[in-house]
Parts: sequence; C-alpha cells; structure tokens
Amino acid sequence: MAMAWDFETEPEFEQKLAWMREFVKEEIFPLETLAPEFRSEEGRAAFAEITEPLKQQVKDQGLWAAHLPPELGGGGFGQVKLGLMHEILGQSPLAPRIFGNNAPDSGNAELLSLGGTDEQKKKWMEPLLNQEIRSCFSMTEPGAGADPTLLTTSARRDGDEWVINGHKWFSSNASVSDILIVMAKTNLDDDASPYTAFSMTVVPTNTPGVNILRDVPTMGEPDHKTGEPGGHAEIIYDEVRVPFDNVVGGEAGIGQGFALAQKRLGPGRIHHAMRWLGQSQRAFDLLCERALTRFTKGSILADKQMIQDWIAQSYADREAARLLTLQAAWKMDKLHEAGGTYSDARLEIAVIKFWGAKVLHDVIDRAIQIHGSLGYTTDLPLEAMYRAARAARIYDGPDEVHKVTVARQVLKRYRPADPSIDHVPTRRAAALERYGDYLDELAVNS
Repeated sequence: MAMAWDFETEPEFEQKLAWMREFVKEEIFPLETLAPEFRSEEGRAAFAEITEPLKQQVKDQGLWAAHLPPELGGGGFGQVKLGLMHEILGQSPLAPRIFGNNAPDSGNAELLSLGGTDEQKKKWMEPLLNQEIRSCFSMTEPGAGADPTLLTTSARRDGDEWVINGHKWFSSNASVSDILIVMAKTNLDDDASPYTAFSMTVVPTNTPGVNILRDVPTMGEPDHKTGEPGGHAEIIYDEVRVPFDNVVGGEAGIGQGFALAQKRLGPGRIHHAMRWLGQSQRAFDLLCERALTRFTKGSILADKQMIQDWIAQSYADREAARLLTLQAAWKMDKLHEAGGTYSDARLEIAVIKFWGAKVLHDVIDRAIQIHGSLGYTTDLPLEAMYRAARAARIYDGPDEVHKVTVARQVLKRYRPADPSIDHVPTRRAAALERYGDYLDELAVNS
C-alpha cells in the first residue's frame, strides 16, 4: 500500500487506554501475588468472586470482549486499537480474563463469530463471551505441528453424525473446557487437497470417546496438574460421535478448516505480539529501576557502560517490534476496510511473530541479569515471564516457518540478475556512451 502509516487514535480512546494502564497496575498486579491460591477449585471460585466487580468496571468502560463486533457484544475495535489494548493487558497473565479476551476462549469466540451459523453463535459463542463456558482449540498433533497439512485426525460421516478418530497434542485448556473445536480431515480421499480437506467441528468435552490422557507439564508450568486452567492436553479421540451440524459453519463449513484457521490465527498473532510488548515493557521498567537503584563498584549500575548498552539495545528492540506490530495491525485494518483478506498481510504478520518473540526473551533475560540472584527467584515476576517467553518461539508457528514466509514474500519483489564478471565493465561502457559528451565538456571547462 502506498498510503502513509497512521497509528493515531481518537482522544476518547486514548483516555480509555490511560484508564486501562491505571486499572491494570492498581487492581490486577496485586492479584498476581495470590496466583498460587487461585489454582484449586475453591481458589478459582474465589478468583471469580473477587474479579466479578472488576469485570463490571471493564464493561462499564465499554472495553469488554473488544475483539468482537458490537452486535455480538464486543467493542468492534480495529486491529490497531486492539493491539494497543493488548500491549497493556500483556503486562499481567490475569488481565485478559478480566477483560473478556483470554485465550483460547477469545479466539474461539471470534472463530464462531466469523464462521459459525446463527445457531452455533447462540449455543456456544454467546456463553463463551459471557464466560459461562470454557473452550479449547484442538488442532496440533504429535506428528503435525509446523506443517498442518500432515494432520491425520479424521471425521467420517455416518448418517447425521460425524465420527472422529485421532490423536491430538497440546490442546490448550482442554481438561477444563466444556467444548473442543477439533480440526479433522472430512474429505478422506487420498488425492484431496489438504487445504480443502479439513473442517472444524465443535465437540462437547464430555462426549463419549474423548479421552484426555493428561495435561503435559511444560517449561512454563512444570508443576501443572491435569484439570487446572492453563494446561496443554494430550487427547485421544476414539469413535467420537457428534451431530453433523456441529461443523463450524454448518454444511457450508465443510472443507473450510484452513480458511477459518487463518482468520483466527492472523489477528491472534497481532495480539500475541502486543502482549509480548506489554510483558517486555514490564521487564524493561524493572531493568531501568534496578539500574538507577543498585550501587556497586563505586557507582550505580546506570553509570556502567555495559548496563547502558543493555538499556539502549532493549529500547531499540522494543520500539522496532512495536512499530512493526502496529504497522501490521494498520495494514490489516486497511485490508478489512477494502474488503481484502488477512492473507495479504502475511509478510507483516510473519515478521512480528519471530521478531517479537526474540525481543520478549532478550529484554526479560537482561532484566533478570541485572537483578542477579533476586531476578532468579520467584520474588519477582521475571523468572515466570522468562520460562513462558521461550514458548513464544514455538506456538502459532515456530520462528523458522515464519522466517521462510518472510523470505519467500520478500523474494517475490525481485527478479534474477546475474552479476557476471562482465557486468560492471559493460554497464560502465553503456554509461560512457550515454554521458560521454557531458564528461568531455566538463573536462574542457575545468
């Protein structure tokens, strides 16, 4: 696009952002210290009771479920505004749920809003929006992560039902979910294109044959127990029967699995990247505060050139990531206004996915280093942020896949040109033939 970038928002929205910054800092940060207490069933009930008034404040500000259009109960904000909001919410893992846009429920609600039938929206999207139910996006498999065309989970039609069989892996929140949105192959013809062979189907978690084997402990949550929120489940689907109409989009949604996935994942990557910026901003604040406070070897750390390098590099990295992300969000808004698709912004989206993940890790790492042993303890949020940051290079597509996308998209702008040994002399001869008279005149006049 030839238009100038413009990330400016209305003064009224800027006031909303200012309210969010204060609200997250004063109301949500303190709750983080109680996070271990919220893990049990009783603790989750207490969290719901404590946060209900906070959610009401968010709703009163018109900021609840901002990713959905107004007619579906959301704010109807574009990607730039959503990105600016997620930058604030990313500072705390508790903030998204209090604002009605916690993953994976927010992405699944958006998916149903984009592709679901009216009946599906009423049955599943509205309860998700109201946080009456929880959901899971069940796509990844042990043998198919970065290349989803290798998915093997199948759904064969048997009368008015689908019969689903397969092995899923890292299905986030499955063990606490009420519904699973399962990506399965519905066109079982071996010659079928993988991009039109898959569909998404809503499967109630309590359906016979849904066998949740375990929540897999991770680097970010090594002590996670199956049945606690935030887990990543391994699931066997064994002759799972659901109604034919459970395909997202109904009959028209058959074969649309990949198209729906892109609609879900494109904006989701913007939100991930902006949340990472919020996390890295919090780490950067701690880094700078420590630099101005800690005295050693005759001066405060802020006077040490190595620390100044960390601060300068962190600032530059974050600003670059922020501008790249806002540019991608702006382009997606313009494409939406023009009736285009998010696939036309895949270069910009791929860049922020791998660059943002790197910046997140590096800034947190420097913040831990400047705090020494304190940064390594659980007294500060940095160690948990650091462990969680490593996953950013994997989920929603590993860095390497996105780098391939960037390289291919960039190379489309070029044509082969062989810089042979005769190239420069040949061009010089052509230039002399074209401009020789000017050079001769210049030589005479000089």
